[in-house]
Amino acid sequence: MKGLLQFLLAKIILLAALASSFVYSYDPNPLQDYCVATNETNGVYVNGKFCKDPKLVTADDFFYSGLNIPGNTNNRLGSTVTDVDVRRIPGLNTLGVAIARFDFAPGGQIPPHIHPRASQIILVLKGKLLVGFVASNDYNYTLFSKVLYPGDVFAFPIGLVQFHANIGNTNAVAIGVVGSQDPGVIPIGNAVFGSKPLIDPKLLAKAFALDVNTVRHIQGVFSNEDYIVN
Repeated sequence: MKGLLQFLLAKIILLAALASSFVYSYDPNPLQDYCVATNETNGVYVNGKFCKDPKLVTADDFFYSGLNIPGNTNNRLGSTVTDVDVRRIPGLNTLGVAIARFDFAPGGQIPPHIHPRASQIILVLKGKLLVGFVASNDYNYTLFSKVLYPGDVFAFPIGLVQFHANIGNTNAVAIGVVGSQDPGVIPIGNAVFGSKPLIDPKLLAKAFALDVNTVRHIQGVFSNEDYIVN
């Protein structure tokens, strides 16, 4: 019996170790201090980027300035996202993290979207935001939503539909951090109604209980605009 208990305990420890290794990070873990991304096409290739010669790396490769500058919210959604990912800080390559500034005009929103490669956490600096995410069918599409004020923090699981909206009367600002150097973003409206080429309007009309002309109108809106990320 003692041997059986020890065997079961060893299996539990092994399974726990394997599970923790799988959920630790969705970006590859670095095997060196840093692997600064470069546009050159020779050298070591890690996580989708070529690495800069370590002898040529400088502090500027890990630096970005400008998140104090408000983004332009003069668009249909009344919001903008200033991303600081591996494209703006090449030193983020293999580090598994990125940051962004969210700006909202009164009534502005970041509409329902998905980050396919990262969880996210946001901190409200100014204003009043309504935020939330929707669980999968496994959890009956449960909505988790909260009104946030300056100093409040909210977390969003990876791959779930989420949204942010300014429900106050003044501009709002938030900072978002994600667990990937390049989390990706899939805006639901743009993906479904603005794909290239467009999805058959008759298919979407049936899927969303709309008439075909309404679908064509919505496709015209989404296929002719850019998303708010800059």
